[in-house]
Amino acid sequence: MEPEIITVGLDGSPESLAAAHWAADEADRRQSVLRLLHAWILLAAEAPDTPADRDQNAGARQIVRRARDEVRTRHPGLQIIEDLMGSEAEAALLQAAAESQMLVLGSRALGVWESYVLGDVSLDVVGRAKGPVILVRAGDRAKPPGQERADDSTPAPDARVVVGLGLRGPCERLLAFAFDAAASRGLPLQAVHGRPLPVHAYTPWGIDPDAEKELTKEADIELRDAIRPWCERFPEVLVQQTVLPESPTRALVQTVFGAELLAVGRRLHRPLLAPRVGPVAHAAIHHVACPVAVVPHD
Repeated sequence: MEPEIITVGLDGSPESLAAAHWAADEADRRQSVLRLLHAWILLAAEAPDTPADRDQNAGARQIVRRARDEVRTRHPGLQIIEDLMGSEAEAALLQAAAESQMLVLGSRALGVWESYVLGDVSLDVVGRAKGPVILVRAGDRAKPPGQERADDSTPAPDARVVVGLGLRGPCERLLAFAFDAAASRGLPLQAVHGRPLPVHAYTPWGIDPDAEKELTKEADIELRDAIRPWCERFPEVLVQQTVLPESPTRALVQTVFGAELLAVGRRLHRPLLAPRVGPVAHAAIHHVACPVAVVPHD
């Protein structure tokens, strides 16, 4: 069986270089092939023996080669494919997402705020890709396997993979991705579900504790039932359930601090006029500091 491919989209920015490092670590961990992709609509067709001083694609080649040289220093044995595509970036990335195990993109932080700023192309790719898209900020470079921290060979005490679950429909692809990510890293998995309190739970003197307890208990049972088959498939993964009487967005943002990776879902089939990315994924993209995997599912 041929190894699967992990593709990273490059545009020459520090963020895309950080994405290349993250993707290289992931490819090494999974024994996959790393594909370094740069798409440029003006890519020229040239003969193999074109002199360097007449190479119209020199700038595009340099973007890919710089990423290749950097990831080689940490992963000398990694199989790498260098790919230049004469295409609009969005079309090239969507094609790559369909052909790859996952697509990795860089995301820009805005000043001191812990947020993501995505361009139109990146957001469209996240909302239309058929496979998982991982967004990585500059500075969020994963460490090589066995060296998760520069000063310590063991992961931080709170290191984990977090998955946000809505429980309003099947989410098998999201759970498969999250459990696999936790297992491949040797980390625990935290399954987070937020459910707002019903109107009758609010009283003039505050929140009815019995109503809150009942809702939390019910949601906890539903969450346990949803993840039980995956716990059986991945018995080595330690799973923590977190149910909060909050909106799904608030629950996720409150609990993800310190995570190595956050996985959230995106419905493949949404109403015609609805945004391509739902509110939970949108909040994760813009307000979570760790790498975010957006996984499309039915």
